[in-house]
Amino acid sequence: MRILIAAAGSRGDVAPYTGLGAELRRVGHDVVLAAHETFASSARAAGLGFRGLPGRAEGDVSGRRELMRTATAFVTELGQGFVDVVTPDTDLLLLSTTTAPLGRHLTEATGIPNLDVHLQPTAPTGDFPPPVTGARSLGRLGNRLAGRLALRMADRVHTQAVTELRRRLDLPARTPAAERRRQERAHRPVLHGFSTALVPRPSDWRPGLEIVGTWWPYLDPAERLPAEVEDFLAAGPPPVLVGFGSMGAGHGERLSSLAVRALRAAGLRGILQSGSAGLAADGDDVLTVGDVPHALLFPRVAAVVHHAGAGTTAAGLRAGVPAVPVPVAADQPFWAARLARLGAATAPLPFGSLTAEALTDALDRAVRHPGYARSAEAAARHLAAEDGAGRTVAYLAERFG
Repeated sequence: MRILIAAAGSRGDVAPYTGLGAELRRVGHDVVLAAHETFASSARAAGLGFRGLPGRAEGDVSGRRELMRTATAFVTELGQGFVDVVTPDTDLLLLSTTTAPLGRHLTEATGIPNLDVHLQPTAPTGDFPPPVTGARSLGRLGNRLAGRLALRMADRVHTQAVTELRRRLDLPARTPAAERRRQERAHRPVLHGFSTALVPRPSDWRPGLEIVGTWWPYLDPAERLPAEVEDFLAAGPPPVLVGFGSMGAGHGERLSSLAVRALRAAGLRGILQSGSAGLAADGDDVLTVGDVPHALLFPRVAAVVHHAGAGTTAAGLRAGVPAVPVPVAADQPFWAARLARLGAATAPLPFGSLTAEALTDALDRAVRHPGYARSAEAAARHLAAEDGAGRTVAYLAERFG
């Protein structure tokens, strides 16, 4: 089949699909990734074709109103170029959480079948609140109501984009909410690419919603850690990695300073991954690195301080190392709470009020209390038994041939 995977957002929203695409390509499919131009090299490294989507998600947005405004602008720009990446010879569209509300209308116009492949649990459930609203449970009824509200918020974000897209496709007017309800009544299938170690399948989910396991970003088998990283690792005990991914822009100086103070107060070496925040520090006990594959570095460290993005959370568990989560926004408090609930992480530290003292205490517990490592190692064994890409390939073979 000729498969187009459409994904949009920051690295954590797109990178997992390079691994899924590579597995689909391995079994004989022709796979193209449609994403922002930033990910062109990642797609091609995985052996995938690439088509550019407009817009770029802002990683660090504070406040729910600002988040809604930014998301609406992002999705509207995305929708304007979405039609251009779908060619008539496409046999199947695989759609991420962000692109699914747009891709469904393309299917209506072109007849090209599609399947939702999501990285977050978006369907309402009594088991937990929707990831975008935080981690505090509202009780089973409250969680379900909050889940419905979150879906309506997503409908609002996509309204302008869907209106313009349907007009361009010469389709009759239909709101995102009406289309979503139509899909729900039809028990539209959704495959979720995360681990049941973090989120067991809710018993009250409707048929068609399945958790298949994590889709890991593609990693070239020949890739190795940079020599300076290997030298630093060999020079002493395992360090702590500190990184905030696409979060923390504008906070680099503050985060770098308190991270180094906390590491030294705890008697630990550290690696700062610069990321969007621009973390940087000098010293024999601290190394600053750029973009280094988590799959290679995480198994070599004593713990990871991170923003609790879905991909980084999963990578830490896969490596079996404890975490100190410092969630910033969006679904990060949800994943941070899931880690802590597993016992593989300390209680989340609020990003806005993070102090060196609080981070020192959390690091000391994460590294020196063996219970965190044991829980992380147990989760790693659970993840190792899953095969998210393999299960997805089997599903597509059965459903689409």
